Amino acid sequence: MKRKRYNEDKRNYININQDEAKHYTILFIYSNSSIIRVHEDKEDKDKVAIKAKRGRSKRMGLKELENKSIYILREAYAEFENPAVLWSMGKDSTTALALCRKAFFGEIPFPVIHIDTGYKFKQMYEFRDRIAEEWGLDLIIAKNEEAMKAGMGPEKGKLECCTKLKTEALMQCLDKHGFDALLLAIRRDEHGIRAKERVFSPRDEAFRWNYRDQPLEMWDQYQAQGKGQSETDETLHIHTRVHPILHWRELDVWEYIKQEKDIPVNPMYFANDGKRYRSLGCEPCTSPIDSNAKTIDEIVEELRTTKVAERSGRAQDKEKTFMMQKLRALGYM
Repeated sequence: MKRKRYNEDKRNYININQDEAKHYTILFIYSNSSIIRVHEDKEDKDKVAIKAKRGRSKRMGLKELENKSIYILREAYAEFENPAVLWSMGKDSTTALALCRKAFFGEIPFPVIHIDTGYKFKQMYEFRDRIAEEWGLDLIIAKNEEAMKAGMGPEKGKLECCTKLKTEALMQCLDKHGFDALLLAIRRDEHGIRAKERVFSPRDEAFRWNYRDQPLEMWDQYQAQGKGQSETDETLHIHTRVHPILHWRELDVWEYIKQEKDIPVNPMYFANDGKRYRSLGCEPCTSPIDSNAKTIDEIVEELRTTKVAERSGRAQDKEKTFMMQKLRALGYM
């Protein structure tokens, strides 16, 4: 009689004879593209390598991606007392809102936060107000009023501007409302630094992200980090970032929008006079790319062959690896 062992993440398997299992210890060694299996005979300690089923792991289908995201959203809602979701009006965060609505049967049971720098495109503000009304969102618009009155802007430096108008605005929002979890629609394939993230990613009292010491997440088990053992605990966690679409790709997002048909899309993503926006941010720091994709179908086809990075239209000094890591370590979204 055979027993199948199944590795869900890699879609690899091994059949083990139950009688042999009494005599051998099975060691699984995982890599990005294959699984290697080694048997160790307990009696004579001879190791025998067994042929491994090799090859690239199969991509998750849209239904699997959706199911995992809904699972993460429900886990976060159960784990945390006062969560909120961030919304930038882009494709990713709007898709995350749609997943929230699906996870909670047509409602979003927590506030939706927009960090308003005052530099967003006019079309983004129009899109925000329209969707917030149509979906009945509990919308919180967070601003660092003091920094805005002092004239803070990109000309002062991208790092300082993002810190003042985004990170500090979010800090003020958390202080005011006491949120213990923030749901963000970042993806690992967006940027090398974001690829380091966990699904549940704790932040300390200074909003810092310790990318060298992150929680272990095995077998899709996610756990809220405690707020420290004492007032002097150096690892005091004030809030946790939750990333429900961390495992998605840009192409997955657009294919899902195509499939669902009712997820609203900011019109800035569609080509006009040979240009379109692929990633949305503040107007002074965001540029369109060359493109003739005027429909969702055309965007999907374009992404299947493009060699251009998704965030190539964003301010490049901010997108450099060191700068992005420094921003995220300081609390940048």
